[in-house]
Amino acid sequence: MSTSDIQNKVAQTRAQLESTLDEIEDKLNVPKQLGILAKKAQANYEENPVPWVAAGTAAVAVVGGLLAWAVLSRD
Repeated sequence: MSTSDIQNKVAQTRAQLESTLDEIEDKLNVPKQLGILAKKAQANYEENPVPWVAAGTAAVAVVGGLLAWAVLSRD
């Protein structure tokens, strides 16, 4: 290998490392990932809101049941 080949290989390796580090940084950026998740959830809700409404109703029923149990239970 010539010096030029080695320098090209080093430059290519550095570029790959930089790209990999950028991807890792994006994955570890919690606010950015939460924003992406929120956009996906919103798009999913807009496409089909029925499961979201059902899950919300179930959550309210569970919390209401737990509150009623806590208030009405005899201790």
